[in-house]
Amino acid sequence: MSASIYHAETSKPVDQFIKDFAVAADKRGFLIHNEDKMEMAHTFGKHGVEVAEGFDMHMVQVCKPNKAAMTLSKNPERCVLLPKFVFVFTKDGTTAVRMLRFSAERVAELIDDAEFPNSVVESFNTIIAMIEEAL
Repeated sequence: MSASIYHAETSKPVDQFIKDFAVAADKRGFLIHNEDKMEMAHTFGKHGVEVAEGFDMHMVQVCKPNKAAMTLSKNPERCVLLPKFVFVFTKDGTTAVRMLRFSAERVAELIDDAEFPNSVVESFNTIIAMIEEAL
């Protein structure tokens, strides 16, 4: 499989899951880069776009600054697979969590860089561990 969507659900409200996710991220040196802009209803509203009542999509940008700086300094072509986004929203009364992830083989096809595929997969796996801790 070259790409897949990670799926998880929790009974926690969206805001509580995101708070717990931020704590799990911090333990591993990650941070939420866009806390003030992740709530898409507000982002769309700032552009004059109305959303459906109850729309609560959060596009959470996850970053590990020291790793990102190092990896991009080695090869700026890696930028297309950074940063990582975790999508959090309400679906059927539960909080849904989604993330697009790529296999090492697919990363190798996209970026000609021998050491990068394993690094990206490691980041995806760490982010999934953070999600699962926050569930």
